[in-house]
Amino acid sequence: AMIGLSSYAGVMESLMNSAEEQQPSSPLANSWSKKQESSKNQKPKSVGGFVLVHAGAGYHSESKAKEYKHVCKRACQRAVDQLKAGALAVEAVAAALVELEDSPFTNAGMGSNLNLSGEIECDASIMDGKSLHYGAVGSISGIKNPVLVANRLLSEAQKGKLSAGRIPPCFLVGRGAHDWAVSHGIPPCLSEKMATKFSLSAYKRNKRKMELAEKMDTGHNQTKKRRQSSENENGSGCLDTVGAVVVDLEGNVAAAVSSGGLAMKHSGRVGQAAHYGCGCWAENACNMNPYSTAVSTSGCGEHLIRTMLARECSAAMQSEDAHQALLEAMQNKFISSPFLASEDRVLGGVIVLRCCRCVEAQPSQNIQGILVEFLWSHTTESMCVGYMSAQDSKAKLLCGDLLRNPRASPVKLGLKQYEFPLTAGGKSHSCC
Repeated sequence: AMIGLSSYAGVMESLMNSAEEQQPSSPLANSWSKKQESSKNQKPKSVGGFVLVHAGAGYHSESKAKEYKHVCKRACQRAVDQLKAGALAVEAVAAALVELEDSPFTNAGMGSNLNLSGEIECDASIMDGKSLHYGAVGSISGIKNPVLVANRLLSEAQKGKLSAGRIPPCFLVGRGAHDWAVSHGIPPCLSEKMATKFSLSAYKRNKRKMELAEKMDTGHNQTKKRRQSSENENGSGCLDTVGAVVVDLEGNVAAAVSSGGLAMKHSGRVGQAAHYGCGCWAENACNMNPYSTAVSTSGCGEHLIRTMLARECSAAMQSEDAHQALLEAMQNKFISSPFLASEDRVLGGVIVLRCCRCVEAQPSQNIQGILVEFLWSHTTESMCVGYMSAQDSKAKLLCGDLLRNPRASPVKLGLKQYEFPLTAGGKSHSCC
């Protein structure tokens, strides 16, 4: 049976300098529409931008769904605060990730899964669509916010070559990554302080199960039981990698992702969150590509690495119909990928943002804007997503039942649209 696929899409136009009020979006067939609050009494502001975050694709229990919603809301607010202060997309997306990493309920930074040795090793990466620079850390310990190390690697690389013409690193792992971070002013944090009661109890529970499996008779039964145990512990319930994508007022995009990795992973294992083109991707529009795109992934790292899903989804977004393009990418490049033909279940999720500059239909008005489309899709039971524009008073959140997806259901389609007119009259516009 085909693994179910959920996908939702939205459209948002950022605030224009002359926009004084908002018109509600027109209803669409088989879609949900929501009226936007009027801003008649608000003075025009030169602010804009949009953030979309996720707390992972997996299974979100009712008990934890509330906490995931809260942290997604805080992450959106942190990014929007940065955008309103004039920060570029890459700084805003890093701010969102710090909030997600600091939550003890997410599998990133604080509260990350423990590996086989009972230690925390984190992966993170960030990509700037404007410069196309990328920074990543893998299997790093003793750093509270791995995304800050990835972001520092990115910013240092943008400064150019090191002494004697050496090429600056973009991806560091293990002890080397930790030492580089400390030498660049990022404070260390004892790994014991990054563990939580939840992560410690999960580790003890998983260790007991593994010990029981080791005591079983050798042969087929042992192999089968081990595989079942692995599926239960590392299945869709434990895939809560976090990530975010952002577009700023200038139309620059950025993406980031952070993860503590699979529970009981081998020491030194690096997941998709650190791999180029697998965990995140961001690319501003250029002559070849009419759209700027940003992607962040979650799921089974090995599945995402073998399909380079972030970059595949980004490339698909250059098609005219973003919604259809993402569905086809998830089906053809992931679920039915020949690289994953031997897998019983293909587990993953993505959040995608694309945008293009738009101009007023009447050139005399000389009003420009940014048309933003955002989508998310997953093959897991659920995915927790939050999103917010710089004009919203609070983030909008979806988690749990609304995104939950039965294992053997047919492909699901959904559309959600938000429109912010370029002018008070809501005149038509076209993409450049």
